[in-house]
Amino acid sequence: MLFNSLSYAIFLPIVFALYWILPGCHRWWLLLAASYYFYMSWNVRYVVLILFTTVISYISALLLERTASLRQKRAILMLALVSCLGVLFVFKYFNFVSQSVSDFCRMISIPLHPVTLKLMLPVGISFYTFQTLSYVIDVYRGEIRAERHFGIYATFVSFFPQLVAGPIERSKNLLHQIREEHVFDYNQAAYGMKLLTWGFFKKLVVADNLAVYVDTIYNQIYLYRGLSLMVASVFFAFQIYCDFSGYSDIARGTARLFGVELMTNFKSPYFSTSIREFWSRWHISLSTWFRDYVYIPLGGNRVKKSRHYCNLIVTFLVSGLWHGANWTFIVWGGIHGVLQVCEQALGLSPKKQTVSGGAKRHTLRWWASVIVVFVLVCLAWVFFRANSLDDAIYLLSNMFYGISDPYHYAWQACMDMNIWAKRAAWLSLYLLILLAFDYASLRTDVIAWLGTRSAVVRYLVYFGLVTFIIFNRSVTESAFIYFQF
Repeated sequence: MLFNSLSYAIFLPIVFALYWILPGCHRWWLLLAASYYFYMSWNVRYVVLILFTTVISYISALLLERTASLRQKRAILMLALVSCLGVLFVFKYFNFVSQSVSDFCRMISIPLHPVTLKLMLPVGISFYTFQTLSYVIDVYRGEIRAERHFGIYATFVSFFPQLVAGPIERSKNLLHQIREEHVFDYNQAAYGMKLLTWGFFKKLVVADNLAVYVDTIYNQIYLYRGLSLMVASVFFAFQIYCDFSGYSDIARGTARLFGVELMTNFKSPYFSTSIREFWSRWHISLSTWFRDYVYIPLGGNRVKKSRHYCNLIVTFLVSGLWHGANWTFIVWGGIHGVLQVCEQALGLSPKKQTVSGGAKRHTLRWWASVIVVFVLVCLAWVFFRANSLDDAIYLLSNMFYGISDPYHYAWQACMDMNIWAKRAAWLSLYLLILLAFDYASLRTDVIAWLGTRSAVVRYLVYFGLVTFIIFNRSVTESAFIYFQF
């Protein structure tokens, strides 16, 4: 069930109404039933997997809390990790590993045919697997108590707004909110609706409109050369941002309708002045997960410099692999790891990042840093989007073809992508609205600020945005990109 579907438009109001009608002590089972229905709408059979992961992590946490022996605790933790990650491996990585081993053997003249499994990747499996693992690890570390109520815990794992594409919530934030009895707050619900609407603008207007051009170029990449390759790559940078952050906004807005506050997953990432800052603003729930459960356990920055750099690169390689079973994702992660190492080695990455705006952000140097980081991020996105490493290399080596003749360079791109003056103006307007919102968000919560304006101003903006979405949404709708991860 897609957020941008008619079925969800029917599903959400029904669940919302029932939730606030029911007594507080019974609301958890409604959320649990709604979440499992939401997940089963993708594929009924794969509900067994999320149930298996839920049961294993639930029992493991209880055993960890009741066990005094450190050796036994480690054994229980290892069993939980192997069980949950084993399911993820079989469905997501088995064919990739089998094919990679086969390719390597052929390189050294050993004939080996890969063994492949005909399995469809369960939607959201990477997200709920990481959410359950963080819970078990936190219990192992003694940072939280194990949840006794299985129904409450199952609701935490399957909470439908963030089930299939995050944010990857920590039990410290979400579990107690599932357990608590909420009182309806009009202001919170209204904020949720505004956030949800902004998410739909990002997805339906920006991401889906750009996807048409990105898919045209990347799916037949060898038919094109020159500026069209560059434009498609920049478009993809905005497409994936609006697609994924749009989902997160819809998820957070939906959760607020039920009195639940999910973590912020994006904070104007394309206004970052370093790659390190970019990762403090992009997919925050995942970057902090890898920081807490991979990077820091490896030693973080508390080791000698060479080991610290190695820890950074390993963390980002694993992060790349998390996104998909393809070498393109691993290379993408490695690029970000190497860029962070270079920043730190050259003293270009400040130790502390500022998440709110300041006067210095308006300087020419700040804007130059933002542009450089955006260019580097776009170049890395090429590997993320490309269907193969060969495709990525072809794009990077041919995007400047014909640039010596600027007029023909631009004209050919317009021909290739069928983007002329009127369409270019509309696309520019979409991006301008997006960037203006994100830039203002560096200083303030734009949605909350808008709520303090006069009723006339507020409702003009609300009506205008909804109307804009209706008349400018793409005729070609696409699934959210991160569903495949």
